[in-house]
Amino acid sequence: MFTGIIEERGEVVAVDPSGDGVRLTIRGPKAVSDAAQGDSIAVSGVCLTVTGQGADWFTADVMRQTLDVTSLVGVAPGVAVNLERALSAHTRLGGHIVQGHVDGTGTVQQVRPGAQWQVIRISLPAELAPLVVDKGSITVDGVSLTVSAVSPAPSTGSGTGDGSGTGDGSAAEAEQWFEVSLIPETLAVTTLGERAPGDLVNLETDILARHVQRLLAFSHPTSNEGGS
Repeated sequence: MFTGIIEERGEVVAVDPSGDGVRLTIRGPKAVSDAAQGDSIAVSGVCLTVTGQGADWFTADVMRQTLDVTSLVGVAPGVAVNLERALSAHTRLGGHIVQGHVDGTGTVQQVRPGAQWQVIRISLPAELAPLVVDKGSITVDGVSLTVSAVSPAPSTGSGTGDGSGTGDGSAAEAEQWFEVSLIPETLAVTTLGERAPGDLVNLETDILARHVQRLLAFSHPTSNEGGS
């Protein structure tokens, strides 16, 4: 388990084939300072297991399934990554509860600079949209962030009358997004300060929201019987 408070920016130094996945070698002196084989380190939000290490680097295997659902699919030597060691019992929970289990990816749509900060708008997969709320928590590339704005919920109407709905759910789903406001510290110590429109980022929604969604699914089951 993690907190989403990044400890250091690491760098991918090698990507080697490993079965149907890859083995990453990542430079991160702080991350490996007290690491042992089998420990967990979050790499841009993806929980990976240390399989080998040196004085300032470690290796980790990434399976095909993880590559398919995260931004690590396109990782290459020289790419900067956010690193965080697993939470210990005596550590302050400065961010929020982060599992390192990426729910999906989003694409940076806008980067709006302010006087000392940046606002980033990121596309949101339709299935994740109900789990993201204004002022709630979300993890972007391993960074615990507060949501500063969200897109309107899709209309459930037929799309007639005022033109607010089209009757086509796919159009509404394509418009789902959220925004985060990044302070100078976040811009300086994480990779988010380098993000540009079109970049792919890893997303993990709040585990509490996912639990509530699952509970509601069981408390209001869909009937398989016919009827009006």
